[in-house]
Amino acid sequence: MSGQVPIVIDGAELSVPEGRTILEAAEGAGIYIPRLCYHPELVPHGSCRVCTVLVNGRPQAACTTPVAGGMVIESSSERLLELRRRLIEMLFVEGNHFCMFCERSGNCELQALAYRFGIAAPRYPFLFPKRALDATHPDAMIDHNRCVLCARCLRASRDLDRKHALGFVGRGPGKRLAPSAQGGLAGTGLQVQDKALDVCPVGSLLRKRVGYAVPVGERTYDHRPIGSDVESRGAVSSK
Repeated sequence: MSGQVPIVIDGAELSVPEGRTILEAAEGAGIYIPRLCYHPELVPHGSCRVCTVLVNGRPQAACTTPVAGGMVIESSSERLLELRRRLIEMLFVEGNHFCMFCERSGNCELQALAYRFGIAAPRYPFLFPKRALDATHPDAMIDHNRCVLCARCLRASRDLDRKHALGFVGRGPGKRLAPSAQGGLAGTGLQVQDKALDVCPVGSLLRKRVGYAVPVGERTYDHRPIGSDVESRGAVSSK
């Protein structure tokens, strides 16, 4: 049985099980640390950096950093909040996110984070990249305009579906999600029930013929902000 590790998060002294990550420890205490590439069913990736915290004054990704005794963790200072705002804004301007026309509006984690941080419009100029759409598959499609390169779908395909239907090609600004077959998504072996189609945080990887099955206004983040489920658990445990 693992032991307990004493840490401090935002001034709160906690004792958490050894082996947990900072993000898991914070969540167990009802402290929500924003994230985008993290998914509870997947091995942490640490690519989006939205979950960056300060550990004894040094920046670390909360989703990949295990707790250690004596850690003093800062997760909600104005410095970190501003860093996260800028990261979220850059994700918007680097792609083509037209929320009012997107099927994932109300279920999109990027959109929900923007609302949580009060981002009405990015401060950076939009790049308006020219990106394609792959609709070759009979049951699914990729809209590259909305992809944030979180790697959730390819990790789910590899680790949960036991396939390699998706991967990344290119580097830097040219990096993009790509099917593993030359014929497009249709030749990858991806099936409509695959977990890879469940984990996209935005409107990039979608099932066909199920759009708007849940009406706008009745979706996950239409009434409760992202992270409120974690914070409500903390409020209950503190009573």
